Amino acid sequence: MNYISTRGNAPAKTFTEILLGGLAPDSGLYLPEHYPQVSRAELDAWRTLSYADLAFAVLSRFATDIPEQGLRAIVNKTYTAEVYCNGRADSDFSQITPLRHLDDQVYILELSNGPTLAFKDMAMQLLGNLFEYALAKHGEELNILGATSGDTGSAAEYAMRGKQGIRVFMLSPHGKMSAFQRAQMYSLQDPNIFNIAIDGMFDDAQDMVKAVSNDHAFKAAHKIGTVNSINWARVSAQIVYYFKGYFAATQSNDEQVAFAVPSGNFGNICAGHIARMMGLPIGQLILATNENDVLDDFFRTGVYRPRDAAHTYETSSPSMDISKASNFERFMFDLVGRNPAQLRELWGSIDFGGGFDIRGTAYWDALPGFHFSSGKSTHQDRLKTIREIWEGYGVMVDPHTADGIKVGMEQRRPSLPLICLETALPAKFAETIQEALGREPERPAALDGIEALPQRCEVMGADVTQLKSFIAAHAP
Repeated sequence: MNYISTRGNAPAKTFTEILLGGLAPDSGLYLPEHYPQVSRAELDAWRTLSYADLAFAVLSRFATDIPEQGLRAIVNKTYTAEVYCNGRADSDFSQITPLRHLDDQVYILELSNGPTLAFKDMAMQLLGNLFEYALAKHGEELNILGATSGDTGSAAEYAMRGKQGIRVFMLSPHGKMSAFQRAQMYSLQDPNIFNIAIDGMFDDAQDMVKAVSNDHAFKAAHKIGTVNSINWARVSAQIVYYFKGYFAATQSNDEQVAFAVPSGNFGNICAGHIARMMGLPIGQLILATNENDVLDDFFRTGVYRPRDAAHTYETSSPSMDISKASNFERFMFDLVGRNPAQLRELWGSIDFGGGFDIRGTAYWDALPGFHFSSGKSTHQDRLKTIREIWEGYGVMVDPHTADGIKVGMEQRRPSLPLICLETALPAKFAETIQEALGREPERPAALDGIEALPQRCEVMGADVTQLKSFIAAHAP
């Protein structure tokens, strides 16, 4: 399996070649040349697999240049009950992603039992082990540059801390994350972890990462890689839990389901889109946004117009405070028939602060065939949903998961079981839980008092030159 750029002006590469690099040289995002197809017989065989065995079955279709023995060792090291047992005493850790039944064919797929209590651990723990494997094989080092709106940063840092030959430079919007999220990241004292708080929004930090990645000389000289979901390995790892959730919620592979996905940077739901393209019987992909509803606007109207930082709202689901979704480019590449010239034309406007409108085109006509629905959730919606799920089922959900449940219940087709993807544990957003329920969320004992730990981070403006200087000074 080789990988091509959405922009069409980069040579095809293998999985391990793109693993350490992030953006393609032409500023595009890598995708497989074609999506591997999963037959009905294979679905039947996969239904009873453990999570690690299912991960191997899925990832072996994409990481074809990693020998079978090596890939099996990586997934078996990653997906263990010991790694994914931080979240809840009532979870079946052996399942890695237990399915919680609510009512009337409504489920929550638990994805937040990893070390940082967020779904990002599902891919990031794998990515850390993949990096270690690839770097050891070639005797290389890697300086990871990433941006986070909340959970990617801590998941990456916990996955990479102490790993040989790896340093992490993680950008976050200064003062925009929850106190728990900041503490998880900034309290790490490992010498290979560098936190950088940017005066601005997440989109500013993400733009800085892309600017550094597009400076090919600097990137090569300092061995820059990325862990954001622009890294294909992140997306491929997330495909696995769509299969696992589907199998857990159905009795046979003749059934279809709907997935409700809280969406910011479009990476999570992009994995669902690819799972459906591979042959998983997904009847509906429900995209939920918060007040930063650029993606909802597109799926409802055909108009995609990212907002600048000044017009991106700070909300109580801060990990979704994004108005320029990187992974959306991957979906649009498929929507335009994998025509890189057409993709470049659309993104030519995006890259200069504009947008595009596909109404009245063949692409607008083709959009329903991808089975997306969308909706928006506000602060009051989040509080209401958190209260309803707690009072009705005794289940406490975080504000992002609440966004997904709210929109999923509104948009679901009644004939389809609804699987709502959990994004984080409530402990990460105590302020909102307190507002909604008048009580503090429980947290794992190991994380009690984390906010009181000493914290360290570098604060800087949204200045790419300053960022490069900082990396060069700390990444010999």
